[in-house]
Amino acid sequence: MRHASRRAAAEPRGRRYWVGHLAGLLLVAVVAAPLSSFAEPTETRPDAASADPDYAAGKHALDRKDWDEAARRFVQAALRDPDNADLQNYLGYSYRKLGRLDIAFEHYRRALELNPRHRGAHEYAGEAYLMVGDLTRAEEHLAALRKICLLPCEELGDLEREIAAYRKRTGAGRTP
Repeated sequence: MRHASRRAAAEPRGRRYWVGHLAGLLLVAVVAAPLSSFAEPTETRPDAASADPDYAAGKHALDRKDWDEAARRFVQAALRDPDNADLQNYLGYSYRKLGRLDIAFEHYRRALELNPRHRGAHEYAGEAYLMVGDLTRAEEHLAALRKICLLPCEELGDLEREIAAYRKRTGAGRTP
C-alpha cells in the first residue's frame, strides 16, 4: 500500500517533468529552425527565389508595385519551374493587380492543383472572387483556410476582413 501511494504522489511530478521537457525541446526546434522558413508565410519554397534571378526580380517588382515587371519576371521563372506553387500564386497576384482576372484565376487554380493547402493562393483567389462579385466562391476559399490554419494565420484573417468589408459595402448577407 505504501508503495502505491508513493507512486501516485510521484506521477503528477513525472508528467510535469515530461511536459516541461517537451516544451523545451519544441522551443529549441523553433529557435534552431532556419530563418528562411520564416521568410514569407505564403511561400512553400522560400529558397526558390535565391536560386532564380527572375523569381527574385519578380519579388522585388512586387515590392515596388510594378505589376507588369513582376508578371514578366515570374513568367520567365515559371518557364524553368512550372510546378512551383509559389510562382503560380505570384503570377496570379500580379495579373490580379493588373486587372487581368481570367489569367489570375488560371494561375491560382494551378497553384492549388500543385499545393491544395497553399494559404496565399486561397487568400488571393478569394479576394479575386470578391472582385468579380462571387461571394460564394470567396467563402469556399475562406472555409479552406479555416481547415488549413489550425492556429490563426495571416491569410485567414486577411480574407475574413475582405469578406466582411465586401458584405458591408454591398449589403450581401451570409451565404449558407
